[in-house]
Amino acid sequence: MALRIGVLADDFTGATDIAGFLVSAGMTTVQFTSPEGLPEQLDDRVDAAVISMKTRSIAPGDAVAQSLQALNALRAHGAEQIIFKYCSTFDSTGEGNIGPVTDALLDAMGETFTVLAPALPVNGRTVYQGHLFVHDQPLDESGMRDHPVTPMTDSSLVRLIQAQAQGSAVVIPYATVQAGPEAVQQALQDARSSGARYAVPDTLDMRHLETLGAALTDMPLITGGSGIGYGLARAVTQTRAVTQTRAVTQTRETGQDAGASRSADADWTFTSGPAVVLSGSSSQMTNAQVRDYRGRAAALPLEISSVLADAEGYCTEVVSWVMEQQSADTPAPLVYATASPEEVRAAQREHGAQELSAAIEKFFARLARALREHGTRRFIVAGGETSGAVTQGLGVRGFEVGPQIAPGVPWTRTLPGEHPQPAGEETLDLALKSGNFGEEDFFAAAQQLVSQQPSTQEGRA
Repeated sequence: MALRIGVLADDFTGATDIAGFLVSAGMTTVQFTSPEGLPEQLDDRVDAAVISMKTRSIAPGDAVAQSLQALNALRAHGAEQIIFKYCSTFDSTGEGNIGPVTDALLDAMGETFTVLAPALPVNGRTVYQGHLFVHDQPLDESGMRDHPVTPMTDSSLVRLIQAQAQGSAVVIPYATVQAGPEAVQQALQDARSSGARYAVPDTLDMRHLETLGAALTDMPLITGGSGIGYGLARAVTQTRAVTQTRAVTQTRETGQDAGASRSADADWTFTSGPAVVLSGSSSQMTNAQVRDYRGRAAALPLEISSVLADAEGYCTEVVSWVMEQQSADTPAPLVYATASPEEVRAAQREHGAQELSAAIEKFFARLARALREHGTRRFIVAGGETSGAVTQGLGVRGFEVGPQIAPGVPWTRTLPGEHPQPAGEETLDLALKSGNFGEEDFFAAAQQLVSQQPSTQEGRA
C-alpha cells in the first residue's frame, strides 16, 4: 500500500515532533534517521513515514542534495503527499536552508507553488499578517533572537523566504482562513494565478490548522512545522472515518469483514532499564527545564575544557558518574551543556562557535554510545542538534512513534534489529525534545509517563 504522507524533516527533534502529531491524529507512523534506513517494503498498516536529517544548519548545497535523496526515497514508496518539515520558529539564515530546499523540492516534483505554514498554536507559535509570533512576542523579539546558530532577527515570513528563495510570497489573511477550507482554496488559486511561488497563511489556533489541512489535501508539496502535519492528518483520518463508517454499514448489511479501527499508539510498551537525561540545548525553555530538574535529580554540567582536551578520557569519567547515579528508586541523572546566552557567547568567543558546537555534539554521541554499551536503555534528549548526534551515535536507523509527553514530543522506540545491539538488547526508548518545547517539568513528566505504562524486561520484539 502506498504511503499517504511522506515527511522529510530538517532535524531529528523536528522529525519526532511531526511524527508525534501524525500519531495523535490517528496515523500509524514510522520514523527513519536517513533515506537509506527505509526498507524495501513497509508494513501495509503504515500511513506515514518520516525521514529525519541534520540539514538545518549545514551548507545549502548539502541540505538540498540530502533533501532530494529523502524525497526520492519517499516517492519510491508511493507517498501521495510530501511535507518538508522545519522548525515552528522558521530557523534559518539569509542563505537558507528553508528557501533553497523548498525550491529544489518544487523543481524536482514539477511544481511551482506551495505554502509556508510553520505555526503551532498549542506551543505558542502563531502567524498573523504574515508575521511569526512566539507566544505574545514577534519572532525577532523572542529568545530566538539569541539562537547561537540561526539567530532570527525578522518576524516577517514573507521577507524571510524572499531573502533566501527564488520567488515571491503572499499572505493568506486571517479572515480568509477563518472563513473555512473553500475560502482558503480559492485564495491559494488566486495566489498561484498571480505568479506567487509561496503562500503564508495566518494561523492563530489549532482549528485554523484543521482548516488548512482540509484545504491542502490535494497539494503535492506542503512546507511547515508539525502543526500543518497534524492538520493534514486530521483531514485524512476524518475522511477515512467516514469511509469506515460506510464500510461498517456495509458489513452489517452484507456480513463482510470491514476490518477494525485501531489507535496509532495502542498497546505501547516501554523497555525496562536504566535511563539518562542529556541536554545540549541552550534555549530559554531548556534552561528552565534544567533548573527545575536539578532540584529533582543528580545533575552534572559538562566541563567544556575537558570535552575539548580529552573527550575519550572525560567520557569514561562521565559514564562512571551516570552509572553511580542510576537507580530504580531515583530519577534519571542529568548530564548537560545547557547554558545562558551570555555563557554561550563567552564560550564561543574563546573556542569558536562551530568548533565548540561540533565538539559538544560529538561528545554527546560518544557518551550515549558508551552508556548504551553499559546497559542504559532509555534516553531523554534536549536539543535538535544534540538529538541528532545522540541518535547517530547510537546507530539508530528507525523508530516506532508512541504516546506524546508534551505537544510535539513523543516517546519513540527503536525498531528491533535497527541498531548495533549488545547481546539480549531488543529496543531502546528515546524522547527527543526540541529546545523550546515542553513545560518546565518536562524531564520529570517524561519519566512519569513511563511509570504509568507497561514495560518489559526483554523489550518489545
